[in-house]
Amino acid sequence: MKTRILLIIAALFVSAGLVGQISDNSVTDLLLSAYSEREYTDEPVTEQQLDIILKSGIKSPSARNLQPWKFTVIRDTETMKAAIDNIVPGNVIIIVSGLVSQNGTTPDFDCGLATENMFIAAHGLGLGARIYTGPVRNVNQNRGLYHIPAGYNAVALLRIGNADRSVDAVSSATPRKTPDEIINKAHQ
Repeated sequence: MKTRILLIIAALFVSAGLVGQISDNSVTDLLLSAYSEREYTDEPVTEQQLDIILKSGIKSPSARNLQPWKFTVIRDTETMKAAIDNIVPGNVIIIVSGLVSQNGTTPDFDCGLATENMFIAAHGLGLGARIYTGPVRNVNQNRGLYHIPAGYNAVALLRIGNADRSVDAVSSATPRKTPDEIINKAHQ
């Protein structure tokens, strides 16, 4: 059974054209090097960069391929500042909203996958990104200001911008927990 699963996974990677990326570790290098930026310059995110990031969100997996999300792009500095205090002109906020379910399901996990895909895409393009969930309540209470579509609730905000590389954000970051603190191994 284990061999069969591994063969299926290998076939998926080959069919997706990812073998070259995985063999040189560019995907894992990106995942292991990405972090949440706190300081940004006022150099604007380009439309081309934003388009790639949004397409990466659209391509995210979702349960039963329901794709229960809408992405609201905000470039207006004053509107962004109403959600996040330290916004810099040139930043972009993408509000990821999930479909309000009538059958009790929740889109939060699927929206989280879409948010993470866009976060990683931003870093892959050399941009900085940070995921916020704290402002979600305010965004949902002021739906008109943020143009949240009817039938959807904000789940996360993704801030994207050109990172201020003069700030040593990596060494001042809170250390990650060790694998021993996080990973449980069954039947060892």
